[in-house]
Amino acid sequence: MTIFLIFLVLVIIIMIYKYITFKKLNKNNLFKFKTKLLSKEKNIEKIFLREDEKTTSNPNINIRIEYYDNEEVIKRKSNIHRARLSKFKKSKLNDEMIYMDDDQRIFKYIDGKRQYL
Repeated sequence: MTIFLIFLVLVIIIMIYKYITFKKLNKNNLFKFKTKLLSKEKNIEKIFLREDEKTTSNPNINIRIEYYDNEEVIKRKSNIHRARLSKFKKSKLNDEMIYMDDDQRIFKYIDGKRQYL
């Protein structure tokens, strides 16, 4: 009988411990989700993703590569430019419309004539 009571008390203690750790883990996961959802950085990142999607889908939107842009931004903008060239065969970069012909050569029009780059 005493062995049974000791076993029962141990089971109850283990159950209480598991319940408390589950509650803490659940609170911690909820807290992580909430901070990630409400963080300003995540919202800014979502805005940039929407802007990139809009820019990628329209080759007439100008992409400006400035001298003060950091390397990551320049890579992102150039990748968007290349994607638009391959999809639409044209892309506007720094206020110049750049085209791609069927032979994958890149050119722009200057005074009505093609100038290959």
